[in-house]
Amino acid sequence: MAGNNLLPFVNDLDSAPSVDQQLREAFRSSDVEIPESFTFDREIHRYGHKKRCWYVLFDDGIKGGAFGDWATDHGGTWREYSAKAYTPLEEMQFAQAMAEAKKKAEIARQIKAELAAETAQELWDDSTPATSHDYLTRKGVKSHMARINGDGNLVVPMYIDGELASLQTIFRNGDKLFLKGGRTKGAYLQFGDAGSKVYLAEGFATAATIYEETGVWTMAVFSAHNLVDVSRSIRKKSDLVEIVIVADNDVSGTGMNYATQSSAKYGARVVLIPETGQDANDYRANGGDLLNLLNPESETWLVNAKEFCQKPAPIRWHVKRWIQAEALIMVHGPSGCGKTFVVLDWCLRMACNQPDWMGNKVRPGPVVYLAGEGHHGIKSRIVAWLQHNQYNGNMDLWISKSGCDLDTTAGLQLALAHIRTLPVKPCLIVVDTLHRFLAGDENSAQDTKAMLDSCAVLREAFGASTLLVHHTGVSAEAQHRARGSSSWKGALEIEISIKNDNGTLTISQMKAKDSDEAEDVFCELQEVGIEGWFDEDEEQVKSAVIISGVAPIKKEAPDQAWKAFSDAFWSAGEKTDEGPYLTKSAWEKALVTISGKSEGSARKYVQTGFENGFAAKLISSGKIKAHKNGFLVIDPVLSSALSI
Repeated sequence: MAGNNLLPFVNDLDSAPSVDQQLREAFRSSDVEIPESFTFDREIHRYGHKKRCWYVLFDDGIKGGAFGDWATDHGGTWREYSAKAYTPLEEMQFAQAMAEAKKKAEIARQIKAELAAETAQELWDDSTPATSHDYLTRKGVKSHMARINGDGNLVVPMYIDGELASLQTIFRNGDKLFLKGGRTKGAYLQFGDAGSKVYLAEGFATAATIYEETGVWTMAVFSAHNLVDVSRSIRKKSDLVEIVIVADNDVSGTGMNYATQSSAKYGARVVLIPETGQDANDYRANGGDLLNLLNPESETWLVNAKEFCQKPAPIRWHVKRWIQAEALIMVHGPSGCGKTFVVLDWCLRMACNQPDWMGNKVRPGPVVYLAGEGHHGIKSRIVAWLQHNQYNGNMDLWISKSGCDLDTTAGLQLALAHIRTLPVKPCLIVVDTLHRFLAGDENSAQDTKAMLDSCAVLREAFGASTLLVHHTGVSAEAQHRARGSSSWKGALEIEISIKNDNGTLTISQMKAKDSDEAEDVFCELQEVGIEGWFDEDEEQVKSAVIISGVAPIKKEAPDQAWKAFSDAFWSAGEKTDEGPYLTKSAWEKALVTISGKSEGSARKYVQTGFENGFAAKLISSGKIKAHKNGFLVIDPVLSSALSI
């Protein structure tokens, strides 16, 4: 993981938290009890209630390690965040030490789990079927598979892959305790026979309530974390089962958080109990119509098209035509082209309630900027922007102090947890750059999907757009498209390319899924000397801001537009009674295959409304005219040449 801390924007952005602070935050984010102190000696250290928590830490040039809670299976790995650049040898030593730490922890966990499973079976065999219990009476549910142990407490079995793995003891007062050392990750208790639909709930009483109301296959998963693990297990066995997660409405939002992840990753439908602090059992006990909540009579998946179209659904924008609300957006360009300046300009105009960007209306809203690198530069750019725009008011902008592996459960949970602490919900979350927040391979469709799933979770959790800042390839031909898997482009609502042509930034839309592509915007970077900022040699610190620019002068041959048309005509044109004719689609295809244009550029070049495009130039010069689904040559000389 690149780092572990997400904190609001502050003046000392470049000061990294201490190792102790980083570790404590990592433990806290993974719901693992924090020890009193940390020892870096490569050994397993156990602590906490019944020694259920553990950690292994090492210091081989780069500090790191693994940690967890054997009772809940929460945990993760940690790597020190530092601005220092490490050598390949140090990185290799770190990887070896991390592998050793994980192996030690896994061996210890397996031994404990096997012993716990044997103990669980013995305790289960010694218990008797429950006929009554104070907890069951208070919750108003039947005993189902639960038993009573020798101390008169309720015992609930926990299965993993059909095998008894552990037990949960429920005391008369409702307190619950997992068997020491038993596995809980992915554990469940099944009510009813498997079918086409399954309800997932956290607790025994909650799941029992749902099963008694519906008679439908239900599973208790014992913790919010297990909603994701059990959903994964179900989905591996069948793509057709409808998974419905009945999320506890806890104040912390934990239940809804993991339910949202399951929805994004495994297509689960989420039902949130409407009252804060309640689960399904509480909701029924307080007079709620649980059956209708789970299966609302008015809710229909398929609706008639006429009814579907009755209510207008216009696109909402944060920056008109460029930053769509509740959308996945990517901005890409070569290194050093100025894309971060553009993205920061959008963010600051939203966060500082500035109504306009290059003639496009801006809708104000809070922004979270997840910055994986370049914090000194980001700070100076923000200060330069504030100075240039003479703004000293409030900013609804929060910036991360480091990156995290957003495509992993631990990294996503870290981001969600910190964003939830903000006083407002963000409407835009920027990930800059994608590479710094991706543990996987950007060329892998599977790893790409993991990141896209995380973006979907952020969108569901906050109703926010996610904007990914990404690099293009190195070659000139590759600089109009994002680097990596084609899955990125397929998932985007908006794709934006930024290129720098001798100081002029051309901002182009390569894809607009739900609207017409915007016209290109041209900008320049204007240098700003930051007042009161001086380096160690007493020279003023400088940055830059985005200002409006003009289109760069294209060094193209005067007849380039006609050459592109005639090449396409000889490839796929038609000779008609009215004259030589070329369809738009055939011209677009030829611009890609013959002229080497991107698909997005090709579409623009044949649009009659794009004044810099080939079609508009040929129409204005009287060479062609729009006709049916394409263009007809009307210049007599050119028409004759193509008719020969």
